[in-house]
Amino acid sequence: MDSQNERVRNLSKQEISAALTGEKKEILRNNFPPGFLRGEPKLAAVLVPFLQKDDGWHLLFIRRSRVDGDMHSGQVAFPGGGAEPGDETPEATALRESNEEIGLHPEHTHILGRLGTLHTISNYVITPVVAVLDWPQILTPFPLEVSRIFTIPLEWLVNARNHHVEPRTLPGAYPPTQVIYFHEYDGEILWGATASITLHLFETLGLTDNPGK
Repeated sequence: MDSQNERVRNLSKQEISAALTGEKKEILRNNFPPGFLRGEPKLAAVLVPFLQKDDGWHLLFIRRSRVDGDMHSGQVAFPGGGAEPGDETPEATALRESNEEIGLHPEHTHILGRLGTLHTISNYVITPVVAVLDWPQILTPFPLEVSRIFTIPLEWLVNARNHHVEPRTLPGAYPPTQVIYFHEYDGEILWGATASITLHLFETLGLTDNPGK
């Protein structure tokens, strides 16, 4: 664990960018049963934001506001959302949504690359766009969409003792699916698609001893 923490502390932007190059494949974490997801999936992108604090690298997350009828209401997530016609790339979607949701300006965001896409339970195909933020900076949540902005240290997130997998019941008569849950941190619980993206990021960066698990 000490050597892993040292690698996290010494991680550079150049190393992150280099690890994100090459062929990107879909993340096969959410293996839903045949027939569960119906219709054409919608395109989306999220920003996976690194930032440096006094104690090292952190990842930035949001907690979504509670909205009636939204299956992701109140959940921890990365900033992002559905693609719009004017978005030419996933990067454009991630930057536009991050600006709308938390007031993040593109000039303070340095894109490093992409992870493979993730097909979610809400039938979105999400492209995670990894970036480093200028820090500190003032961010303001748009209250109709975001109730909180917070960060979690990378050293805590990469510790395998801080997450586990458990079954989650699907709607209808489908068998349960296996879902990743992190332990509570600062009153927040990271789980589901966002947790899958987080662990896939660590696998891509070589920060886990159990790739693909």
